[in-house]
Amino acid sequence: MFTIEIIPYTLRFKQPAGTSRGIYRDHPVWYVLLRDSEDPSHTGIGECAPLPGLSCDYNDRYAETLSTICRITEQRQQVDRELLRRHPSILFGLETAMQHYQQRSPRLWETPFSRGQEGIPLNGLIWMGAYGDMKRQAVSLLERGFRCIKLKIGAIDFAQELELLHFIRSRHPGVTLRVDANGAFTPGEAAEKLRKLATLEIHSIEQPIQAGQWEEMARLCEASPLPVALDEELIGIFDPEEKRRLLESIRPHYLILKPSLHGGISGCNEWIALAHELGIGWWITSALESNIGLNSIAQWCATLGNPLPQGLGTGTLYHNNIPLPLEIRGERLWCNPSGTFPDKPLQEYEQGHN
Repeated sequence: MFTIEIIPYTLRFKQPAGTSRGIYRDHPVWYVLLRDSEDPSHTGIGECAPLPGLSCDYNDRYAETLSTICRITEQRQQVDRELLRRHPSILFGLETAMQHYQQRSPRLWETPFSRGQEGIPLNGLIWMGAYGDMKRQAVSLLERGFRCIKLKIGAIDFAQELELLHFIRSRHPGVTLRVDANGAFTPGEAAEKLRKLATLEIHSIEQPIQAGQWEEMARLCEASPLPVALDEELIGIFDPEEKRRLLESIRPHYLILKPSLHGGISGCNEWIALAHELGIGWWITSALESNIGLNSIAQWCATLGNPLPQGLGTGTLYHNNIPLPLEIRGERLWCNPSGTFPDKPLQEYEQGHN
């Protein structure tokens, strides 16, 4: 039998992170630690990392809800995925903690990635900011060898964003360019902006208009000169039949899947199965988790055989990240199989600068 310890933790960004939901300077998360009642060395850890203003399951009573769900999980000695459909960040934390607990090893899934034999290709991410700052980020990523760059747009003047994309494209014509609008465009202006973006051979655009406008999004996907990907649109869609209705109604070209937001590992597997059935592409992205969550996402992602660059490069964002054997070399994320999980209580890392 196992018990569950909940460990609150505040991640602190090295630099303020600009997103469509404002600027994050810190990120409260909760680690769930499963521990065998008879063998205290037998543990499994997962991360519950909701994003205020974005996660459908985050509110002022999140910690209380998490505590209640952990007590139920202790009583049942299993993770009830149906009970947790409406709590994706909690489901992700508990199901990955259980995977770790059952495997009795940091190698959560047996893959060439977890054995350190293969790296996962990544897209380099340019955060929202002033034009000069975004340009510096682009140069840095290109110098580090990234061949797929994702640019968050909608924060500055659209003409400047086009200029930055042209700068990248003119100097590196072979680079794959993705953009993420985070719903910044209005339905009335989206078609024209997509036409201008298409002239720069953009790979895809994430969430051009705000979520919840199925008919407008469906029209955009049908007429768009560049592929459209859904991200925020998938948040809060829990039932498998509703997932099908959404995809059959909108017919996007890609899905961007984040376990903490889109139903945990099990919920994302449902999205992937539907995407395969309907001929929709997809890739996996982290959602500002620490290395604990990132490690779980990456190890699961490596089981899926998706050759596209994934969005798993957020492990260096924090002063006090939990040290794990993950590293970015070139444009790939690697796992060091000889590395170890944290060797001291997690709380001792919280004020550190790892």
